[in-house]
Amino acid sequence: MPTTLRAEIKQTRPFRTLEQEAALSIARTAAVLEHEITEGLRARGLTPTQYNALRILRGAGAAGLCRNEVRDRLIARVPDATRLLDRLEAMRLVEREREGDDRRFVTTRVTAAGLALLKELEEPVIGIHQGQLGHLGRRKLRMLIALLAEARDRG
Repeated sequence: MPTTLRAEIKQTRPFRTLEQEAALSIARTAAVLEHEITEGLRARGLTPTQYNALRILRGAGAAGLCRNEVRDRLIARVPDATRLLDRLEAMRLVEREREGDDRRFVTTRVTAAGLALLKELEEPVIGIHQGQLGHLGRRKLRMLIALLAEARDRG
């Protein structure tokens, strides 16, 4: 039987509500899963958010995206997408270019080096995810995905 959240965090009193226990369990699970991904990406000098931004830009293709479009598609919200892209540009994983008459509009594209890094990381990251959640099986994973989507939609 899986360890309860109360036992895991050594909490002696029950949670006040099931909703509180569920929310804290989601947060704890997300932290545990993210820690493993963070460790897996650290050797390549990336954070999970940087990895996510690179994947977003790869998906955008040659058209690229502006800073706000990248920010809005990130899994975890960041307070400063410009600094995130600055760091990726300094690592030569993305390039930015001002386009059109509006000099404020800057398009960001993933570079060949960024694409190569994503290709190199693809199997290791998939392996981490399979190690984290593969034991649940397809039926439970689909159920988990649906329940989490429902929680986000509050429906």
